[in-house]
Order: sequence, then structure tokens, then C-alpha cells
Amino acid sequence: MKDATNKGNGLVPQGGAPYLEFRDVLFAYGAHTVVENLTLKVERGEFAAILGPNGSGKTTLLKLALGLLTPSRGEVLIIGSPPEKFREWGRVGYVPQRLDSSQADYPATAFEVVAQGLYRGPDPLAFLRLTSNAKVTSALGTVGVADLERKKFSALSVGQRQRVMLARALVREPDLLVLDEPVAGVDIAAEERFYALLRRLNRERGITIILVTHDIGATMSEATTVACINRTLVFHGPAHAITHHELSALYGIPMEVLLHNALHEHR
Repeated sequence: MKDATNKGNGLVPQGGAPYLEFRDVLFAYGAHTVVENLTLKVERGEFAAILGPNGSGKTTLLKLALGLLTPSRGEVLIIGSPPEKFREWGRVGYVPQRLDSSQADYPATAFEVVAQGLYRGPDPLAFLRLTSNAKVTSALGTVGVADLERKKFSALSVGQRQRVMLARALVREPDLLVLDEPVAGVDIAAEERFYALLRRLNRERGITIILVTHDIGATMSEATTVACINRTLVFHGPAHAITHHELSALYGIPMEVLLHNALHEHR
């Protein structure tokens, strides 16, 4: 368990730098501004959801955080360092959006896909250790697909593939887990199981989670904090504190928030 305490809905960080911080960030593709004047912190131990409509800049934020893009203005820090100077990427796990067919059809087994997460550079003895790596088996077990380790990745369902990708992100036991709409195309039952797994990883293992999602319901039930993004920051705070004003501003249409059994539901 990481150094955090469970207080109410989720883990509360105990000191140290934020795990992710944007300071007055601006990013544009040419003349098209995608992110503007955005300041945001994700503290250690949070389960933070980034919510917003298509084209709102959510995925761009993740790319900025991972050093795949550079801000046009402002500063991005990941676990206290600019991405270009960060040297502890083993502490960060990443689960991308659902793979396209060309990526999903390559002929590796689930075990081999997860083992890719252990790659640290050229190692002539890595192949000898591949078939007996306890970390890979453990990661597959954590996400509930240990029985699929010898199956071809291409033969798995969409939900099973996403669990394998999550296992690949977990195999190096990260402190921070970043997920970009990981349940796109997954059926409702598999989606609920996936979110429940993320909740356990956050609350029982103390992993800080940043989840980009369109799913307002999952955000309300699983996340400890929510950042509503539509090019700039519309709302940031506890999930239960979102009102119809923020949601209407976020999506540009009138929305209501209904409270049932102490949980938010939206329409």
C-alpha cells in the first residue's frame, strides 16, 4: 500500500508534489487552440476523472502529461518534473483507447503483450525469462484474466483485450495509472467490471488514477474528483459537487442533476 490514508470516498495524499499538474497551459495545432489557460492539479492517491465532450481537449491533456506533446505556453509537471526531464516512467502505467484492428491482430499471446510492459531496453537474456516471469502472471491475475495468458491477443473479446492492456500497464507496479477512454466499445457488464477493478486498484493499492471518459455515471460512482474540460477548465472538485450549471456549460445543452440514494444520476 502506498503512503496514503483512506478518508471517505478514496485515498487522501500525504504531502509531496502533485502527481500531475498543469500551470496555465495553452496548446494549439497551428491556429486551432485545443487547450487554453488551463490550471489543474491531481494529487497523490486521487481517482481523478477528466470529463468532456468530443474535441474538448481531454486526450490532448494526456498527451501533454506523457510528453507526447509540448505546451505552446505554460508548464506541465508529472510527479514533480517536466515530462522531458522525467526519468521514472516505470512509475507510470498507460492504457490507451481501444486498439484498432491492425494493432489488435498481431499474433502475440496475452502473456507476451503484458510482458512488453517490462521492457527496459535491449537485454539479450530477456527472452529466457519471458516464460517464467511471475510479475506477468501476477498482473494478469490482478485483472482477472490469468486463464487467458496463452491465448492469442487477437482471439480475445474487446473487454478481455482491455484487461490485458491494463495488466500491461500494471506489470511494473506503477504509482500513477493513466487511462484514455479505456472502455470504448466494451459492453455494459464488462464496463462495470472494469470500473470496479479500477476502484479496487485505487482504494486498496493506493494507485493514483487519471481516467479520461465520456461516462458521467461511472464518474459519479467511482471517481473521487472530477475535472470538466471544454478547452479550458469548467469545473474541478469532488464528483458529488457537480451541478447542472457545470454540466450544461460543459456540453452546451441544458442538463439536470438528480440525486437518488446519495448518488448523482444525470439526464
